[in-house]
Parts: sequence; C-alpha cells; structure tokens
Amino acid sequence: MNIIFMGTPEIAAFCLNKIHSEFGVTAVVTAVDKPAGRGKKIKFSDVKKIAIEKNIPLLQPKNLKSNDFINQLKTFNPDLIVVVAFRMLPKDVWALPKLGTINLHASLLPDYRGAAPINWAIINGENKTGVTTFFIDEQIDTGKIILQKEIPIDFEDNAGTLHDKIMFAGSDLLIETIDLIKSGNVKTIEQNKLIQNTKPKLAHKINKNDCKINWDNEPIKIYNFIRGMSPFPGAWSVLILNNKKINTKIFGVKPISQTHNYSNGQIITKNKKAYIAVNQGFIEIISLRLEGKKTISGEQFAYGYNLENAKFL
Repeated sequence: MNIIFMGTPEIAAFCLNKIHSEFGVTAVVTAVDKPAGRGKKIKFSDVKKIAIEKNIPLLQPKNLKSNDFINQLKTFNPDLIVVVAFRMLPKDVWALPKLGTINLHASLLPDYRGAAPINWAIINGENKTGVTTFFIDEQIDTGKIILQKEIPIDFEDNAGTLHDKIMFAGSDLLIETIDLIKSGNVKTIEQNKLIQNTKPKLAHKINKNDCKINWDNEPIKIYNFIRGMSPFPGAWSVLILNNKKINTKIFGVKPISQTHNYSNGQIITKNKKAYIAVNQGFIEIISLRLEGKKTISGEQFAYGYNLENAKFL
C-alpha cells in the first residue's frame, strides 16, 4: 500500500516513524524550511528530519493547490494519505488517494475541533480527552470518525505532559486505523450523530491575547489556565516591580482556596514562597520567567527580588 504522510511538528514525526516502521511510507509532505531563533538559522521541521533519516522522498510545497504539487503527488500513486498536525488540504489533494485521506485529531471529536485541542481541554478543566482518527472532508475536523481512544487528564497534567500522552496513544491508534483500512473492514460514524442538544466545544487557535492571565478568577480556574498554556505558548502577565512593567510568563503554579483581604494580583512572600492573591484564594508560584531572564523557581523569585509593593496586573 502506497502511503503518503503529511505533517510538521514533533507529534507528527513520532507518528511518521511508527507508520514507516509498520507499513512503509512512500513519500512525505511537510512545511517549507523557515528561519528560527535569534540567529535566524534555517530550521527543518521534525518530520523532515525523519524523512531524511529514513531516506523517504520529501515534498515541501509552498502552495498545496499548485498543479505542480498535485502532479507530484500523483506520481506516487497514493492509496492513502495520513495527516497529523498539518495545514488544511484542498479537495484536489485529500480526494486523490483510492482509500481516502485520514487525519489524527487530539480530542474526542466532535468536541474540541480546531487548532489547539490539548490546550483548551485543560483550560476548561476537563478530566478526560482522547484521540480520534477520521476521514477528511470539506470542513475542518468534521469528517466521519473511524476510531477513538479516551485519555485521562490528571490534575497535575499540563499541555506538555498531555501532548506526550496523546502522541503515544495517537500513533497506536493510527496503526490500528491503517490496519482496518488495509483489511477493508472500516466502519465509520458521522459526527452529527454524536452531537446531542449542545454544540461541540471548540479549540480555536491561541493568540497572544488569549494567553493573558486574569487574576480576578478563582484559584482553580487560573490553575487550569496556566497549566493549559504550559510550556507553550505560555500564560503571561505584567509584573509591576520597582515601578517598572515587566512581561512575565508563568509556567507552574498551585491553587489555594482561602478567604483574604488582599487585592487581586498582589504578591505575598511567606516561608520562602511567593503567592499571588486572587478571587477567593491564592496562586503559589512554582516557576516563571521574567522577560529577558531565565526560568526560575518560585523560591528564587521570592528571595531574589524585592517584592514589597510588587504586583501582577
């Protein structure tokens, strides 16, 4: 079976490696090389690194609708296209393979359709999520479901740890899905049949403004927000320190429910720890990074800076 794999980041590279080991991959499609970092050096995608390592033919189209790209795909005579964390495909591409084009999505569809399902599931305080394989159609994340696997979200999970759980479970689900397609025993279910009286929860792309912490919320809501943004893209706030405004990313915290008389955002230090007053409680800082500095612990923050009169906006 001729399989074309499309993807870009780490989770896609992990899946590519596993699929290639199990079935063999005929060709790989990934993002064009881009400059990254302070030195603006050209950086290969994680998927490209695997393709080069495994000596798999590689395509990096700028335009997925171009005739040149589509004709290149046709030369590989694909039976199946597998997509993991890639761009939206035009119909001329996803309708090309004989057996269809499948996608791995990091949620239990139809919930959390969109670009950031891992982040939003944690931000919303879910205690479970999952992975879904489905056939791509005209809309984003709406195609017929092939298989699903549920994944628990532990209270200590953040977007990084949940990403890894999904990466391992998702790669296994893709192998199972391709086996089903190969055997001709695929049974699908339309997503509309799973939608009851309420609309599915969505997972829109996260921008910088989405990442700003609201200290007027309760501890558990802030805790879920920060861990849902950690380690990437990172929840942020403005620190007022020595009459200066400093953009600060906060990665690790603990929620504490407690009544108090402090103003929200005020910083309190006690027993070598730093706390932020919020609505009906406190947020203990575990790790954070001030702009232009390295990531430090809450203890280093509490005793490395003069936090008297300091606060977060």
